Amino acid sequence: MTCNPALLTPINADTSAIVVGGGRSGQAAARLLRRLGATVRLLERNAEKLPGGFTAWAASEGVEILGGEHRREYFLDADILIPSPGAAVSMLRPLLTPGEEPEIMAETELAWRQLEGEPVLAVTGTSGKTTTISMCAAMLEAQGLNVFLGGNIGTPLSEYVLARAEGRPRADVLALELSSFQLQTCTTLRPRVAVLLNISANHLDYHKDMKEYIEAKMRLFRCQDASCLAVFGPGLRGLPERMKVSARTGYFDPDSGRFPDMQLIGPHNHANAEAAWQACREFGVTLENARRAMQRFKPLPHRLERIAEKDGVLYVNDSKCTTVEALKVALASFERPVLLLAGGRFKGGDLAGLAPLLKRHVKAAGLYGASREVFENAWKDILPTSWDETLRLALARLRGMARPGDVVLLAPATSSYDQYENYRERGDDFRRAVLEQD
Repeated sequence: MTCNPALLTPINADTSAIVVGGGRSGQAAARLLRRLGATVRLLERNAEKLPGGFTAWAASEGVEILGGEHRREYFLDADILIPSPGAAVSMLRPLLTPGEEPEIMAETELAWRQLEGEPVLAVTGTSGKTTTISMCAAMLEAQGLNVFLGGNIGTPLSEYVLARAEGRPRADVLALELSSFQLQTCTTLRPRVAVLLNISANHLDYHKDMKEYIEAKMRLFRCQDASCLAVFGPGLRGLPERMKVSARTGYFDPDSGRFPDMQLIGPHNHANAEAAWQACREFGVTLENARRAMQRFKPLPHRLERIAEKDGVLYVNDSKCTTVEALKVALASFERPVLLLAGGRFKGGDLAGLAPLLKRHVKAAGLYGASREVFENAWKDILPTSWDETLRLALARLRGMARPGDVVLLAPATSSYDQYENYRERGDDFRRAVLEQD
């Protein structure tokens, strides 16, 4: 398919569109499609949980909402299919008629095709995406630029397009965090600056293998040309050449020491700041303004977030740590002895390979929830472990073991979906449990 959205057939009153998933991105996609004139059907298994304001809008606009399990007949005669980030395309294809499949595109792709030349700075990677794109936004704003911050970070790009239609000022830069789920169905997206921080095993419960996962990430660079900039982490040398990236390419130096006065924990955050700086230079951001932004930049919730220090014990919330690679980064961020809270729905990765870090940094691991056997089998000969049914019970056990100078670290290395709606809910529960203790 062409990388030029101007050559594609526009969405209009003759377009029949299906949106799968009624989360924020699905709602935004449905609203944008209707504004463009399309007939819209939204599929949401838990339709009863949709916000009342959205269902009222849907009724007024003739948007059909179908709950329960998805059926083949729902997809008949559709021209466009917009899957929510959590809706695996591989699970939807069996419901489509071979030879009559609709064009499948991410909500981000849909919105991109409606832009009016606004430049995009996009960041992806297995870990560090949200922090890095937030740093980018801070640096750009310190330069005096008007920035839209969105994508996987929480605000769909379609909301920007809708707001522009209603008179919102044009952004100087669109700063987007993009996941592999979103990128897998982007076909014409062309960021002026694209950043790939790192790649490690992740979402292998969604993607069929690492090859598919890497290919999804690399779609960020697919439509770039020599006028664009592609920035890669130092561990990705050779990847741009193998994947035939056409943009100007560069690598950020995680050890530059360019931002010594940051408030964030861990050397990985200095790497994130350096990546942000290399990206933002393309938009005229000066080093002085970038440094000023980083001095003021505060840790984001659930990302090595200091919750409290009680009786000499520091409690840190890293609930966003959902992979083995992220756990590696978290452990390397502390010199103090660590009591580790881990567990949940395991997504894959080499837990046993963490042995050197675990032996160096961790006194004991308190496991909870799902994947008990996975963790115990990997760590039984490396460090003391215990298991409790819930995070709170495991926290209480570790609290009893903690001594002044220790860190109690929530870094699950898993998704939260065994016991929590998402990583935010998990981190919030940890925060409450810490602050409630006597």
